Amino acid sequence: MIYNIFCFIIWLISLPFLVILAFKKKYRKSIPARFFLFKNPPFKPCDVHFHACSLGEVNSIINLASKFDKIALTTTTQTGFNKAVSSYKESRFLPFELFLPLWLKKSKVLVVFEAELWLNLVRYAKKNGSYVILLNARISDKSYKRYKKFSFYYKKIFNNIDLVLAQSELDEERLKELGARCTKVVGNVKSANFTKPSKNYAKFSQKLIVIASTHEGEEEKILSNLEFKDDFKIILAPRHPERFNQVDEICKEYTSKFNISYEKFSSNLGLKSDFILLDTLGELVNFYKIADVVVLGGSFIKGVGGHNPIEIAQFNTPLINGEFIDNQKALFCLVEGVNFSNLSNLNELLNMHLNPTNIVQMCDIKAIENIIKEKI
Repeated sequence: MIYNIFCFIIWLISLPFLVILAFKKKYRKSIPARFFLFKNPPFKPCDVHFHACSLGEVNSIINLASKFDKIALTTTTQTGFNKAVSSYKESRFLPFELFLPLWLKKSKVLVVFEAELWLNLVRYAKKNGSYVILLNARISDKSYKRYKKFSFYYKKIFNNIDLVLAQSELDEERLKELGARCTKVVGNVKSANFTKPSKNYAKFSQKLIVIASTHEGEEEKILSNLEFKDDFKIILAPRHPERFNQVDEICKEYTSKFNISYEKFSSNLGLKSDFILLDTLGELVNFYKIADVVVLGGSFIKGVGGHNPIEIAQFNTPLINGEFIDNQKALFCLVEGVNFSNLSNLNELLNMHLNPTNIVQMCDIKAIENIIKEKI
């Protein structure tokens, strides 16, 4: 009751900001759905309710979810929801904690992915009779300090979780310290559930450099250290679609500097230019397959924590990565052949014959599937 009153006060204080944010394209659907239940009805009772935060996490559980008939899928971001609803009709935005006591419907099993630790989600799932599993559980070095400060809160959460499937022994140890009871190390689900190509593009005659999943401040940093050569072809893919226009201007400035041809992927000009802005979701993995080298963003600036190298390593594509990988250390331990760089030696690396990447250990997704089926 006290927690629900606290959630109500937070919701009330946040109302003006939520209304303003709802006008932004990025939040136009998610905020009304999550904080006002607009066009966000409860799903029907089901066998398994999967909850994942955003696009990357939804992609990681789609294959596992496909093994079950009666499922529901919730997420918190627009890109995650778009992917979820394209695969399953019973997909929703997960409402804010305040609304979950009345909104959440019974499922035989609730599977929460990674760090989506919401007290009312697991507490009311238990009250509804669900068996609650925390899947792909991890705690980064940075998050660990914050979690310990609020250990009283996380102990309440773990009191309502029946089984914690951790990514590594270190994660399991940290989770136990926070109150996790029944734990098991199963590896990282993302090592077994990477996105497969949807198209087969022909290899280019030039050396294809894919600069992937960049964040604000990274494009300038990478490009300022990249000296273009005549045999290069560059594809740059920002992480967030709302930044496409901003990155378009950065790309124009770079291509003008080196006097090279430029196009946006969405313009359908035939991919003939020297530099291409990949301003379309769902295409990146297709270019990972034919890339000569990938420069993976989210790791050259502090505060992001890195991105998943597995999708690249599935093709044995050479990889150049930044040093800031706090949130992805477990995944990078599963990949050999990664070239870590602070960008000072970027041109040297791009002119070398880099070793291919390789996935050295994969999660047993069948074992996880069987654990869930036992509880249905």
